[in-house]
This record gives sequence, structure tokens and C-alpha cells, in this order.
Amino acid sequence: MGIRAFGKKLNADNQTLDAERLCERFKDYDFVPIADSVCRSRTKIAGEIKRMRIKPRSGIPAVELVINDGTGEATVIFSGRKSIPGVDHGKCIMVDGVPHKVGDRTVVLNPAYTLLG
Repeated sequence: MGIRAFGKKLNADNQTLDAERLCERFKDYDFVPIADSVCRSRTKIAGEIKRMRIKPRSGIPAVELVINDGTGEATVIFSGRKSIPGVDHGKCIMVDGVPHKVGDRTVVLNPAYTLLG
């Protein structure tokens, strides 16, 4: 690392550093960046789990994850589940589903998923 790169890292804020780290982490995979995902079109996106909660929707339990790949965030909702084995904060997950917009959020309902190492 050169002196300029070191100086930039000192002046960068935490969100910028985290975004760079996540972009670097997912660049070798063949997934669509969350920021470039097309609504209402089946796609594979991946990201690191930033937030996780159990949120009932119409009286039915649902696990809600917020994933981030450095380019953007997506909310992934698994209806009818109270937990998902192996899924926890900081883990990486790939989801295969159809994203859509709810307000300014990208949401994927009940996708197929794979935990990444």
C-alpha cells in the first residue's frame, strides 16, 4: 500500500471503507450487484447480512434480512419462518429470486438461498 492509498484510508469514513470491503469481497462471484438488479426479473444477488429480525406479516411469522454487497442494500423476506439455520449477522448469502421495489427499498420475497463461505 502506497502513501497516497494509506492517506485516503485515514480520511475515509467507515461506510466508505465498508462498501469498498464488500465490493472487493463479492467481485469474484458471478452475481448481479444489488444496485444494478432489475425489478420483476429473476436474478441472483449476494451480500453480507447486516440486519436480521423476526417480523410478523399479517399474523404469519417472517424472517427479514437486510443484505449489503457494497453497491446497495436489499431486504430479503422469508415468510412462514421463525428462524433459518446457519443464517446470522455477518454471514454471506446468495439469494435467487425476483426483486421488486417497496418505496425506495429493494425487496425479495421467499427466494432460494445459498450460504457462502
